Amino acid sequence: MLRKFLDGLYTLSGVLAAAFLAGIAISIIAQIIGRALGYTVDSTEISGLFMAASTFLGLAYTFRDGGHIRVGLIVSRLTGGTRKVVELWCCLSTALLMGYIAWQAVLFAWQSFEFDDISPGLLAIPFWIPQSALAAGLVILTIALLDAALAVARGEEPGYDKNSEAALE
Repeated sequence: MLRKFLDGLYTLSGVLAAAFLAGIAISIIAQIIGRALGYTVDSTEISGLFMAASTFLGLAYTFRDGGHIRVGLIVSRLTGGTRKVVELWCCLSTALLMGYIAWQAVLFAWQSFEFDDISPGLLAIPFWIPQSALAAGLVILTIALLDAALAVARGEEPGYDKNSEAALE
């Protein structure tokens, strides 16, 4: 049941990332059509915010799918318990670092909410909204890293490792 929930969470973050990419395309198309019709559509600011949301919400999905670049020159030569210890160290140390960054991102978004910090552009978007997408993406990535560490500790193949052999061919 937990596995199904986590896989759904990673998929949802990937779908949201894709939706924000589609939002970028829509906002740029609206700007092009608006310009042709004599209307001003400011898509620069919204496209930048959508890009940030797409990037951070896509991190966990990409990690789980094995899409991030991993330098496996050392790890690929290790076997058995040594490889397990190194993989576990990599997952846990990265989870610790990402957890700290996620915590700071959550605090940053909360602070922007408390101070009613808004963007300086034409749209005056409250900064906590895009910062929340950034924080959510980092929190989900931290969960994915802990999930991978647990899989390694159990002796299972972590999700990020499923595409590594295909990438070498």
